[in-house]
Amino acid sequence: MSFAVLTVTQLNFYAKSLLEGDERLQRVWLRGEISNFTNHYRSGHLYLSLKDESAAVRAVMFKNSAARLSFAPYDGMRVVASGRVSIYERDGQYQFYIDDMQPDGLGAMYLAYEQLRERLRAEGLFDDSRKRPLPDYPARIGVVTSEQGAALQDILNILKRRWPVAQVLLYPVQVQGAQAPGQICEAIDYFSRTGAADVVIAGRGGGSLEDLWAFNDERVARSIAACTVPVVSAVGHETDFTIADFASDLRAPTPSAAAEIVSPDITAVGESVTQMGCALRRLLEESIAAKSGRLHALTQAKALRSPLFALDAHRMRVDLLQERLYDAAFRIVSSKKSGLAGPAAKLDALSPLRVIARGYAAVFDEAGAAVTGVGSMHAGQLLRLRMRDGEADISVRSTETEAER
Repeated sequence: MSFAVLTVTQLNFYAKSLLEGDERLQRVWLRGEISNFTNHYRSGHLYLSLKDESAAVRAVMFKNSAARLSFAPYDGMRVVASGRVSIYERDGQYQFYIDDMQPDGLGAMYLAYEQLRERLRAEGLFDDSRKRPLPDYPARIGVVTSEQGAALQDILNILKRRWPVAQVLLYPVQVQGAQAPGQICEAIDYFSRTGAADVVIAGRGGGSLEDLWAFNDERVARSIAACTVPVVSAVGHETDFTIADFASDLRAPTPSAAAEIVSPDITAVGESVTQMGCALRRLLEESIAAKSGRLHALTQAKALRSPLFALDAHRMRVDLLQERLYDAAFRIVSSKKSGLAGPAAKLDALSPLRVIARGYAAVFDEAGAAVTGVGSMHAGQLLRLRMRDGEADISVRSTETEAER
C-alpha cells in the first residue's frame, strides 16, 4: 500500500481549501468574549481571540472592516461577530476572519455614543471654560436645521413673536442620514468663518437614537467646539441628549426652547426702555433745576450786576499790595543804609580830603599823577598843589631827600 508524502505547505493548502470550500463556513455568526485583543495602529488590523466557557478561536479583522466599527473593542467585551473560517497557511493556524462585529447585549450605537462622550470629555472638549456667553440682544440669528422640519417653524414662530427685530439666517441641512454630519459641519463652519450671525441654533426635532445620530458624530462635536460664534444645541425632546449638547455653549431641551433662550422678549425690552427713559428724564429735570438755581444765584451776584464792583475790589487789593511793596522797599533801603554807616565813617576818616582839610596838601605832576616822594621830583618841574580851599601851580627850584641832609 503506497502513501502520498505531502509537504507542510501542501497540507495547509489542502486544509484551507476544504474549509473555504464549505459554504456553511463562509458566513458564520459567533458569540463570544474578546481576549488577547491587539490593535495594530500602523496597519489598522485588529487581532483577537473569541472565547466562551469551554473553547477559544483566534480571529482577525482587517483594516477595511475595522474602519466601519462604531465602537472600540476591548478585552472582556462580549460581541457577536460575523465572518468566515479559514487557515493561515504559514502557521497552519485555523482562525476566524471577521467582517462585522456588534456588542452583545448592548446596542453598538449606544456604546459608540458612550465611548465618544467619555473620550471627548477627557480631552476637555466639554469643559465649562470653553463655553461662550450668548449675546443679550442678537441682531442676526443663524439656524442650522432641515428646511422641511417642524423644528424650523417652531423656531421661526417664537423668534417672530419674541424678537422680530433680529434677522434669521437659515443654513438648510439634512439632519439624519449618512450625509447629515458633513452638511451640519459645513453650516457651522460657515457661520464660524464669516461671522454672519451673532448666535447659532443647531438642531432638529425628536426621534430615535438612529434619527439623532448625526448630532452624535465626532466631526459635528468638534465643529461646534471650534466655532467662533456661540452655538445653542436643540436636538430632540427634553430627555434626548447628544454629543452636540455637551460640545455646544448651551443646551436647549427643544428647538422651541432654543429660540426662547437666544431671544429677549421685545415687550419686556420695550418696558425696560420706557422705564429707563422715565428715569433719565427725571435725572435731567433734577440736573436742570439744580443748574438753574446755580445760575440764578450767580446772576444775583454783585460782580455780575455791577462789573465795576469787582474792579474796585481788585483796585483796593492793588493799592494794598503797592503800599506793602513801598514799605518793604523802604525797610530794605534803611537796613542797607544802617549797614553802610560804619564802613562809610571809616572810609571818611581815611579819606585824603579829610587830611587836606587839616592843613595838608596833595601834590600832582603835570600828568595828574600823585607825587608821593621827593625822589620823583626834579628841579624846574611844574607841579599842582591841592589844598583845603583850592589848587595852585608851583615850580620846583631844588630837591633834597632825607638821606642828603
